[in-house]
Amino acid sequence: MSIKKKLGMGVLTAALGISLIGGGTFAYFSDTATQTNTFASGTIVLDVDPTVQIPMENIKPGDWMPRSFELQNNGSLDMKYVDLKTEYKVTKNGEAVPNPLANKYAEQLYVQFLKNTTGDEDYEVLFEVSLKDLRDLTPEDLATKVNLEEIMLEEGYEYWQWIIWPLFGKWVTVDPIFGEVSEEITGIKAGETADFTVQFRFNDTGKAQNDLQDLDLDLTWTFEGFQTDGEER
Repeated sequence: MSIKKKLGMGVLTAALGISLIGGGTFAYFSDTATQTNTFASGTIVLDVDPTVQIPMENIKPGDWMPRSFELQNNGSLDMKYVDLKTEYKVTKNGEAVPNPLANKYAEQLYVQFLKNTTGDEDYEVLFEVSLKDLRDLTPEDLATKVNLEEIMLEEGYEYWQWIIWPLFGKWVTVDPIFGEVSEEITGIKAGETADFTVQFRFNDTGKAQNDLQDLDLDLTWTFEGFQTDGEER
């Protein structure tokens, strides 16, 4: 055998030896385990029925117009509260009117938020606010301006009750004598609905309001539902 062949065989044998030695380093017992995780987010789906209310036409100061509709949580997550955004546009004979007149009209159109009762009355008025204030005030300002209400109890002392906006949010009652605080959390659970009852009122100031004749106000309410607080799952 030539020297070249001997050298070639020697290199091959050495390479094979290295391969066997290297392969031996992986010869041990082993096992594996695999885990997969899935994160599926829920949905917040808020609908209102009906989407268009019955028109309120040919109204005059002193008139009132009750309206009811339904908020629907058609998603998979509970809603802690529902916020409300108010917008309006005022026209006369199809043409937009100046802002001062539009706002003056909106200041005399009140919305009363109602609560169903089991007594002689079909409902009680929780509070009322003009459409202009409802449009312009922040939730915090609105709570301060229109939701503070002084009530006399049978026991003969007063307490303060207010609603912390938004509508389907948190109610708080504070007793100023004893400092007791009671809370009620409301919202709309997934798959459930909430009745929403309001009454619009054209305020009668007792004075001439002729400049408010023949005006049309298109009101748009946008409801926004928010999730409940995060929790351990």
